[in-house]
Amino acid sequence: MKLVTWNINGIRTFKSGIKKALDSLDADIICVQETKVTRDLLDERTAIVDGYNSYFSYSRGRSGYSGVATYCRDNATPSAAEEGLTGLLTNHEGAVGCYGDHRDFSSEELQLLDNEGRAVITQHKIMCQDTEQTVTVINVYCPRADPDKPERKQFKLQFYKLLQCRAEALLKGGSHVIILGDVNTSHQQIDHCDPRDMEDFAENPGRKWLNSFLYSSAQEEEEEEHLKESETTNCVQMGKFIDIFRYFHPTRTNAFTCWSTLTGARQTNYGTRIDYIFADHRLAQEQFSGADIMPEVEGSDHCPVWAHLKCSLLPCSKPPPLCTRYLPEFAGKQQKLSRFLVKVDQKSKEALPGSQEEEEKRENMNPFCGDSKKRSSASESTAPKGKKSKTTNTSSKPRGNLLSFFKPKLTDVKPCENTPGLDPFISSHSKPKASATSELRSGMGGTTEHTELVVDAPSQLCTSSAAGETGSAVKAKQPASRLTEGQSDVKKGASSVFWKSVLHGPPPAPCCKVHREPCVLRTVKKDGPNMGKQFFVCGRPQGHASNPEARCNFFMWVDKGK
Repeated sequence: MKLVTWNINGIRTFKSGIKKALDSLDADIICVQETKVTRDLLDERTAIVDGYNSYFSYSRGRSGYSGVATYCRDNATPSAAEEGLTGLLTNHEGAVGCYGDHRDFSSEELQLLDNEGRAVITQHKIMCQDTEQTVTVINVYCPRADPDKPERKQFKLQFYKLLQCRAEALLKGGSHVIILGDVNTSHQQIDHCDPRDMEDFAENPGRKWLNSFLYSSAQEEEEEEHLKESETTNCVQMGKFIDIFRYFHPTRTNAFTCWSTLTGARQTNYGTRIDYIFADHRLAQEQFSGADIMPEVEGSDHCPVWAHLKCSLLPCSKPPPLCTRYLPEFAGKQQKLSRFLVKVDQKSKEALPGSQEEEEKRENMNPFCGDSKKRSSASESTAPKGKKSKTTNTSSKPRGNLLSFFKPKLTDVKPCENTPGLDPFISSHSKPKASATSELRSGMGGTTEHTELVVDAPSQLCTSSAAGETGSAVKAKQPASRLTEGQSDVKKGASSVFWKSVLHGPPPAPCCKVHREPCVLRTVKKDGPNMGKQFFVCGRPQGHASNPEARCNFFMWVDKGK
């Protein structure tokens, strides 16, 4: 039995085809996180893969956000499956059960914790030492604690608490438990690229939770001491799960699973280990035979993590109801119109506890409320039935060139007074070409003594000479095509000069003082007094200060005057 977990940072990571990607991982159970797909965006090619049965959890409040999925080979078909940790999203018979004690959570908190699509649970039958047993696989994508949003820190800790409550309830129910996914917390200093740069590393609440959640070898000694000192050991809370990677590689350094793509930190292996496979300590000690990370697999800012078990899987003959192949849109049955006309209860907007930002609260409690205002305003602005709205053309004339607003007005060329019988139609059509000649003369920076006008009018039309010569009609010496080319060149030159004076390009990049290489331009996007300001930093990828191939500490603000 082989397990793989991978934060894919979007289901579109599988550009070469999802089946090819799943087959390349060569695992019986593949758990992916951050699919960023909702139910309405899930297509059949992603949901139904030949040789696999899949189980999805979606975000109810935000599109393109969060989401997890578990793909099981047909030889690993689960006997039960459900979405979420609370049981509130389960309305079918094939549920896993064992939800634990939720008295420490309000009903609103439980709903919010499951509304972001962060957990899928599958339960499998396994054969261990000629004994049939049950193992429950919990695929999780734990929340990230945004430093700028303190309410998300509390939301993350509540999610950890709910996860532990469910996992321990499953253990009490007689099932083995495996938890795998993106936990979004590096446990020890060995799991972080530069822990010394972080103040109070061990005091992080997420690390404190991991310390209490995970079982360590030191706990056995502590347990024996407490047994000797006192008969009651209820006061000591012992962790029930083991970090499988550290179980096989307790001292390996630079074993990271996540890197920043913005700084190119993967090139220098400047990352963290936040993707885990946890298992109850009995299953870990008796059945697991190996585990490792797969940093060579690219396509995401995370890499996969795998683990092997000695036990064999006993597939169920039929997938549980949560399987995506049973979704109406993929079941191959004709849909009724009534399915698309479901009445939605509009709940009142209530102030919820501080566990999410305000937009997420409104979206999670009432996903359809955000569009109601837009729809109502659109319906008010539409015309009544049977009447066509008239569209008025504000201007039928061409607006002209932007450069025309920055040029002096040109005088028109008048025909000679002594030209008898000149057709006014010809006179009016000769004006644009006369003005073009004047524009060319002014654009070339001087006046020529014999500049003639080339027109299609009869030869009676004449122009005045710049040197004072009067009334002599001469033949055109310059072809019309050459005049047009010269005119276009002048316009292009004037246009480029104008735009260069208006739009300034980026300032020239300086060279960093250590590597003598051109720097890269960055912009401050964080809220504060420096929001929007630009600066130069070393162009190399981020890395440890002791790495000469990594980015140096060069920094320079961009001068506004440049």
